Amino acid sequence: MPATVETVFASVVARNPGEPEFHQAVREVLESIGPALARHPEYTEARIVERICEPERQVIFRVPWEDDRGRIHTNRGFRVEFNSALGPFKGGLRFHPSVYLGIVKFLGFEQTFKNALTGLSIGGGKGGADFDPKGRSDREVMRFCQSFMTELYRHIGAETDVPAGDVGVGGREIGYLFGQYKRITNRYESGVLTGKGLAYGGAQVRREATGYGAVFFADEMLSRAGGGLDGKRVVVSGSGNVAIYAIEKVHQLGGRVVACSDSSGYVHDDKGIDLELLRELKEQRRARLDDYARHVRHARVVSGRTVWEVPCEVALPCATQNEIGGAEAAALVAGGCVAVVEGANMPTTPEAVRILAGAGVRFAPGKAANAGGVAVSALEMRQNASRESWTFDESEQRLRGIMRDIHDRCWNTAEEYGLPGDYVAGANIDGFRRVAEAMLAHGLI
Repeated sequence: MPATVETVFASVVARNPGEPEFHQAVREVLESIGPALARHPEYTEARIVERICEPERQVIFRVPWEDDRGRIHTNRGFRVEFNSALGPFKGGLRFHPSVYLGIVKFLGFEQTFKNALTGLSIGGGKGGADFDPKGRSDREVMRFCQSFMTELYRHIGAETDVPAGDVGVGGREIGYLFGQYKRITNRYESGVLTGKGLAYGGAQVRREATGYGAVFFADEMLSRAGGGLDGKRVVVSGSGNVAIYAIEKVHQLGGRVVACSDSSGYVHDDKGIDLELLRELKEQRRARLDDYARHVRHARVVSGRTVWEVPCEVALPCATQNEIGGAEAAALVAGGCVAVVEGANMPTTPEAVRILAGAGVRFAPGKAANAGGVAVSALEMRQNASRESWTFDESEQRLRGIMRDIHDRCWNTAEEYGLPGDYVAGANIDGFRRVAEAMLAHGLI
């Protein structure tokens, strides 16, 4: 990093102690944007880097709720409205015990550049709570969501801040949140949340969008190298919403997903993961992957080891941050991997990125590759504003076009700055430039 940027990063670390995920996300961007700062001295003069690393607003609040036995619990809720230079704050809500301010800030910072890459008019934000919906009844989840929205509602709106789902927040939770918002405000403001059910303003392909989008990006990246997904062995981490739809789209494009995982381990099925069985286990029965081998005799379930030891040509990390470290990256290289495409947010550590780059493995960062979810969320907002409803095919076609544009923008920006094939630099520089130009235009605010 240039000395001036290194100083900014040191200040970020000092002002935000104990938040390693946020520090990692900031450093990853700042290490890439030196060429843009050299070409645009006005960014340095206006202190854009310092300003872009500081959220516009951070909200932390208490979420009291009662379980089915009458016991009272208190969780902590968050909403970090990071940057609105390009449009209303936009980003998901995560319900998971690991959620704390540093996680939400890292996600909001990443979201700012991810949203910029879509070319749509949306700023960056993120939120959530340290609440674990696993093992809770529908009524307990409903009571928690209603309590959470009772505070959050005063900070959001269709032209202000538009949350969506993320880890632990799916269609059930969005429905409860929207119902409480409508009840409190006495407004049917359908554009205030995205990821809604189709019955009340949701968009086709929204549920599939993040997984589909990552696979579309992977296909574009491999096609640029002279191939495509057809015939490729693919390994996917996770078995939730993003992973399931990534597997579905890989199979549709001719690839073969041979392994996926959950927190207990991974399943290896060399004939290709049985998607319908996986859906039954994870979406209907909420079971562990151990049950997969009971139905598919040739498959094997491995506990306590990394899914990245399974040989593949393409890796799609779709679980959580920092799941691919140095050892996992080395295993991927040894297993013949030629491309890693992030379906999750920052699942690859800096050490792993260096190992992959050194081995010539193409690498697509999450801010580019998993932008499909927020892109279709923005399309949902557009449909809500115009009272329209698009077909599945029309929505999927728009998603594929957006992912192709993001890929080409990353590729072309990297080439423009003399870094051909560097998707990380291309994504960071292009996203940064778009936000920086808007911030310059708005003056010192």
